[in-house]
Amino acid sequence: MALSMRALQLTAPAGKGSADSSEEERLLSPNHEHNSGNLRRIQVGVTGMTCAACSNSVESALRALNGVVKASVALLQNKADVTFDPTLVKDEDIRNAIEDIGFEAELLSEPSTFHSKPSGTLIGQFTIGGMTCAACVNSVEGILRKLPGVGKAVVALATSLGEVEYDPFVISKDDIINAIEDAGFEASFVQSNEQDKLVLGVTGISSEMDIQMLEGNLCILKGVRQFHFDRMSKELEIHFDPEFLSSRALVDEIESSSYGKLKLLVKNPYTRMASKDLEESSNMFRLFAASLFLSVSVLFMQVICPLIPLLHSLLLWRCGPLQMGDWLNWALATVVQFVIGKRFYVAAGRALKNGSTNMDVLVVLGTSASYFYSVSALLYGAITGFWSPTYFEASAMLITFVLLGKYLESLAKGKTSDAIKKLVELAPATAILLIKDNGGKVVGEREIDALLIQPGDILKVLPGTKVPTDGLVVWGSSYVNESMVTGESSPVLKEVNSSVVGGTINLHGSLHIQANKVGSNTVLSQIISLVETAQMSKAPIQKFADFVASIFVPAVVTVGLLTLMGWYLAGILGGYPEEWLPENGNYFVFSLMFAISVVVVACPCALGLATPTAVMVATGVGANNGVLIKGGRLQRGTEGQASSEHPLAKAILEYARHFHYLDDPSTTKDAHMNGQESKSFGWLLDVSDFSALPGQGVQCFIDGKKILVGNRKLMSENRVAIPDQVENFVVQLEESAKTGILVSCDNDLIGVLGVSDPLKREAGVVIEAS
Repeated sequence: MALSMRALQLTAPAGKGSADSSEEERLLSPNHEHNSGNLRRIQVGVTGMTCAACSNSVESALRALNGVVKASVALLQNKADVTFDPTLVKDEDIRNAIEDIGFEAELLSEPSTFHSKPSGTLIGQFTIGGMTCAACVNSVEGILRKLPGVGKAVVALATSLGEVEYDPFVISKDDIINAIEDAGFEASFVQSNEQDKLVLGVTGISSEMDIQMLEGNLCILKGVRQFHFDRMSKELEIHFDPEFLSSRALVDEIESSSYGKLKLLVKNPYTRMASKDLEESSNMFRLFAASLFLSVSVLFMQVICPLIPLLHSLLLWRCGPLQMGDWLNWALATVVQFVIGKRFYVAAGRALKNGSTNMDVLVVLGTSASYFYSVSALLYGAITGFWSPTYFEASAMLITFVLLGKYLESLAKGKTSDAIKKLVELAPATAILLIKDNGGKVVGEREIDALLIQPGDILKVLPGTKVPTDGLVVWGSSYVNESMVTGESSPVLKEVNSSVVGGTINLHGSLHIQANKVGSNTVLSQIISLVETAQMSKAPIQKFADFVASIFVPAVVTVGLLTLMGWYLAGILGGYPEEWLPENGNYFVFSLMFAISVVVVACPCALGLATPTAVMVATGVGANNGVLIKGGRLQRGTEGQASSEHPLAKAILEYARHFHYLDDPSTTKDAHMNGQESKSFGWLLDVSDFSALPGQGVQCFIDGKKILVGNRKLMSENRVAIPDQVENFVVQLEESAKTGILVSCDNDLIGVLGVSDPLKREAGVVIEAS
């Protein structure tokens, strides 16, 4: 399906209510306008829906009622939102319509509570860089919530994303970005439900004149607020007024004003974010690899080189006031501490600037104490001649281990981004838009970017292609594979007035569909929204972890200071013998080593990262495996085709093969040419004039005789008589959850087949668990 900019924008903000109402607002927001005239709007709780096909059935039943103006079903919330004329249809009629198709319905209270907030309130999504632990999240959230005009702010450490509910008449997106950056973090705007931003890839730019032409055309285009063209990436970012200009009209205007020289491609924010996550992961790996190489070099000089006389003598060579080994250790540790480890100092500075402490503060305290003590020991020895042991390897290895943790964290974060990216990639890149004249006659067609589909567009779906967006079939019939959203392996027949889901695959037969759901109201967008919501939400254990993390750093620093004071006082009071002191050491240095150990051991602190990372990975893996898609198939499912396109063809063919298992299959010539592994069998008869009849079955000719294989409708339309005993047998098959298939030869009924799917082995466990 097409994720238009509406799909890429966040939905309208929820009222200040419970978390449940927030998610309802997210899913049902497109219908949250106030009632006008004599129309009335209600919400109905629907029980029994398990997949998108169920929600489509409910929508179709509601729309069929005389007087229903609009009906939208939120599968994930088990609710239907219905706008209707009370003079033509009653509340009970709506409930009865749902119950008549096999679902339970309950009328809910009026949804007017959703409108307690000003209509101008928006939700914006921002990327926030530089966060390293729960303390950073708490700091950013606290800063955002204190801003005037901000009603709610939720920040997710796992995805580095923040959702901010704000009043655009009080505070702008730029003000929010500036507030985050003033706190020492990086920030950029991703999207909002204002639908006023478009990022386009531009092809055809070959000179500075082309850039000037592009910018000149944008300057005079009505509705464009501001724009920026990146010469390196050749990406054009445009902020526009959706009241004056739609996203598709904007793209058309730019391309037409360039006389066809420039071509624009809408960039998907989710894809761009996934690319950033991949870049971050690669950068973290480079830092870790460099730190590991330098740290191992320091350890090598201190542990291995003394065992090799030649190398040891080189390290003992005096160069100025220090030995060569001391200079090398100092230099390598300095690179690790201040070049590779610069990010920790920057992050710690941010935290202290905002009056908070985080894990980076611990890292900086522990590594800096070890590093600067080692530097002081070298300088003290060079001046006085009393040499104390150094701990350059401790500071270097600590930074290495922390970077390893950061790298693993970035890999987990990338898994979630990949999951969302895969969901986005389920939608086709382009769609075929049918162009009609004023009389409604199709006069042509054009290929458009699937992200630019608008409600009401008539789209052509060719066989073997994906349905570009949610809509209704207005012409044609075909079977559609909806396993992407329903888990059902068997394709579903789609005829005129049937609902289709964006991202599903049209198997055969052309369809014309009318787009009625685009943006955040599509099924695929709701799934993506569910993944994001799961990542943004905080489990109770995570909230507890955030609280502990917020007081953990001060506690560790306090324990470190107490350790320093305790060991120092114990030493000068004779609490332990002087033999415990290192050579040329003193009580303070000895006590400082224990204090550094306390801080260093606490540095990695997985507490603040474990829970959000677990939530992130779980939702990512779940999305990859379809766990978040409500519903699924409890049967094994057999689908495919031998010489038939019909969904049940393979099941029948596989059954027939059991009786010819000793026959040797031969690979067909066509299979070799197509690179496929298709097999033919000698016992299969040659057919001619084969055709699949959507919704009925198949027909062909064998030795000049007309063969029909299908349902009652196929037989009746071809005037094939069905005896009563056969009809009764077919009814028995259907009552036992089997599909009855009739076979005729030259209009004489010659056989009946029953086809069913056996239950999956885990079906009983799934039902019991639910």
